[in-house]
Amino acid sequence: MDKIIIKGGKKLKGKVGISGSKNSALPILFASLLTDEPVVINNVPNLADINTTLAFLNFIGKKIIKKANSVKILSSLDYKHIAPYDLVRKMRASVLIMGPLLARLKKVDVSLPGGCAIGARPIDIHLEAFKKLGAKIEVSGGYVKMRAENGLMGAEIKLRFPSVGATENILLAAVLAKGKSKIINAAKEPEIEDLANFLNKMGAKIKGAGTKTIIIEGVEKMHGAIHNVIPDRIEAATYLIAAAITKGDIILENVIADHIRAVIEKLKKSGMHIKEYKSKIHIKWIKKLKTQNISTEVYPGYPTDAQAQWTALMSVTDGKSTVKENVFENRFMHIPELQRFGADLIIDGKNVYIKGAKKLSGAPAMVSDLRAGAALVLAGLAAEGESIISRIYHLDRGYELLEKKFKKLGADIKRIS
Repeated sequence: MDKIIIKGGKKLKGKVGISGSKNSALPILFASLLTDEPVVINNVPNLADINTTLAFLNFIGKKIIKKANSVKILSSLDYKHIAPYDLVRKMRASVLIMGPLLARLKKVDVSLPGGCAIGARPIDIHLEAFKKLGAKIEVSGGYVKMRAENGLMGAEIKLRFPSVGATENILLAAVLAKGKSKIINAAKEPEIEDLANFLNKMGAKIKGAGTKTIIIEGVEKMHGAIHNVIPDRIEAATYLIAAAITKGDIILENVIADHIRAVIEKLKKSGMHIKEYKSKIHIKWIKKLKTQNISTEVYPGYPTDAQAQWTALMSVTDGKSTVKENVFENRFMHIPELQRFGADLIIDGKNVYIKGAKKLSGAPAMVSDLRAGAALVLAGLAAEGESIISRIYHLDRGYELLEKKFKKLGADIKRIS
């Protein structure tokens, strides 16, 4: 099993290109099931979750042609309507198969995804929405079995929580439903807007993506399209925080600053110098940082996916600070691992109370989930001495060329088998 070895204390400096968004590419790839015509998706990151999705599409009945960061998707004659456990268990986003297959085939059987390292993340919000669209649902033998023999019907769906996955699944189903659908309290993340833009290129009629209310006018048929995936805002946030924790000077390329506004503002308040350009951000450490509290929220609030990284930064920032996690109920598994570096952290319910230290010491640590892994890498970059990060397959799910990008910025980092 691969590990990452870091010798910390190096100030990061240079340019780093931000990859395409994993969380945008996944639903867009699943959207290819809505048409039999060719689909071309560009700026697709080379990640474990992407490869799992492409294998999934191939199993269902698509032909995949992958070249560098571009994916061309073609159809075969038949689609399977069953998503088995062996595929679904590898990636929670596999539940996004539900919407397009239900819309196209009027039936789908999907293995229950189970829990997740950072929380239960139940799919009941998804299922409630599909019921509103006219699906009959049965749960048996570990599978969710949905049928819509007469096709899906447009409906008004009010989400009790602005779930990103549920909003995406509704969009993927409602585009082929008869009549108009309205999603109230929809997720507003940039990835939702990117998916809607792609669906509209395929012939969908979607308005309001990126706002609380999305209107979908169902169409009879979708066609092929070409699309460029937006940059990964969480990868961008991670490199911004990496510049802060290492007292570095970094230029991020291929980035949309507005997508990480909450992170940028916190970094500015802490004392980082940040200058924005059209598709670049220049971040530079110029003085001792000040502590800043964060409270995670749905977009456009501070992202839960950048919470662990911020905790690592505050661990080396003089003073006291608080991190509050409002999105997932079990997203502090990185805390005991950060404590191994010497971080002074106390968990109390949804809060982590931090007493910043002047330095961290290199240590062995184990990754529990994707973003926790990013926090451990950041701690290793800032710490004195050597750190060994294990179970890095989690990192391979969401960070393209992570050690190569950090090495290019001057980090002493390598992967070993």
